[in-house]
Amino acid sequence: MATSNAEKNLDIDRYLNTYTTFSGADIVASFGGVEIGALSGITFSVTREKAPIYTMGSPNPRSFSRGKRGIAGSLIFTVFDRPALYTMLDENVSKDANAHQFFTRAHNTLPGDPNHKRGIARVADQTQSVVSKVPYYADQIPPFDITITFANEYGQAAVRSIYGVELLNEGSGASMDDIVLEETMTYVARELGPMYTIDISALSGEDLRVSQINPESGINTTVIQTGIPTVPTTPT
Repeated sequence: MATSNAEKNLDIDRYLNTYTTFSGADIVASFGGVEIGALSGITFSVTREKAPIYTMGSPNPRSFSRGKRGIAGSLIFTVFDRPALYTMLDENVSKDANAHQFFTRAHNTLPGDPNHKRGIARVADQTQSVVSKVPYYADQIPPFDITITFANEYGQAAVRSIYGVELLNEGSGASMDDIVLEETMTYVARELGPMYTIDISALSGEDLRVSQINPESGINTTVIQTGIPTVPTTPT
């Protein structure tokens, strides 16, 4: 007995509605609107100060006061032949000469820089010694947003964002026992957005299309699973 198209669609829907989890291979992260392919790991945590309130006559807390919240995490990059965030800095600077630049004293720039000046400038030269430079340390990068996009092979997709990321520390190293070099950075952030489920068809503008032959006309017909009318095409 042949299986009907309705039964086949039910089987497909069962898998599409079941496999809704993601792995690290399903994740793409964008920093400041630029996709970072060297990112191999990201963590985030939210902590908040909460203290019990006691009164005389009871050993148990009457209530809890809520204080400051902290959002932080770490970034792990695979080291290739350039800094981990080189692509983000290069693309943003190419779009806008003032993007992702920081202002500092001339004696804080890299030695060898044309504007580098050794020692502390005189009081009269304080305003003239301020220069604009592209960051060469991670902690000099201005705040940016991180967008994490999830998409698996079954068409499930989700997105999560971290807002106002400020990099704090960076570290790396090399050893004879390391087959892959990594660079780790820690950060703090202003906000951590929730994880949202998204419709991947709305992003791509395309639906699931299955090519089949119409037995009556012999024309190769593209059947769109979402119910949009079929689109006939000429045979190739």
